Amino acid sequence: MSALILGLLMFLGMHSARIFAEGWRTQVIAQRGPGAWKGLYTVVSLVGFALIVWGYGQARLAPVVLWGSPAWTRHLASLLVLVAMVLLAAAYVPRNGIKAKVHHPMVLAVKVWALAHLLANNTLADVLLFGGFLLWSVLDFRAARQRDRAAGTVYPAGTLAGSLTAVVVGCAAWAAFAFWLHLPLFGVRPFGG
Repeated sequence: MSALILGLLMFLGMHSARIFAEGWRTQVIAQRGPGAWKGLYTVVSLVGFALIVWGYGQARLAPVVLWGSPAWTRHLASLLVLVAMVLLAAAYVPRNGIKAKVHHPMVLAVKVWALAHLLANNTLADVLLFGGFLLWSVLDFRAARQRDRAAGTVYPAGTLAGSLTAVVVGCAAWAAFAFWLHLPLFGVRPFGG
């Protein structure tokens, strides 16, 4: 469990620099340049991510079950992950109305994804992993919206074609994960069995 916790602290800590340490981040970039910052950010994030994957895998070998999860929570989680995948696609598809409306669809996607997995899972490792990402995404979304207001950021209006593309790409990604990739990658079948 310690590897999971250390990985979460490294990964989410690095991803929280703009939330809690904007001045330090700006100072490092000013002193060492954006390349050095991106290098540090990448290395710490990758090491943290590797520790999260390894630590979560180890924790699943001897799970500490905290509560019983009803079967319906898996179906609700699947629906929420569909929403998360559409939001994630909206972060990358140009000129879509979803991004125009929510402004930070990737962070919102993480929030919905984490909530979905908290609902459907019931171990201490699940609470640490998904709860950590949920807490981070709530704080990051709030901080990003505050930065937008302070900077007067205006997001371009979306088009119907962009919005439909985001929905189709998100639904396709959800189907690929739900029916083909989730089991081999994570050892869990989202639907039954």
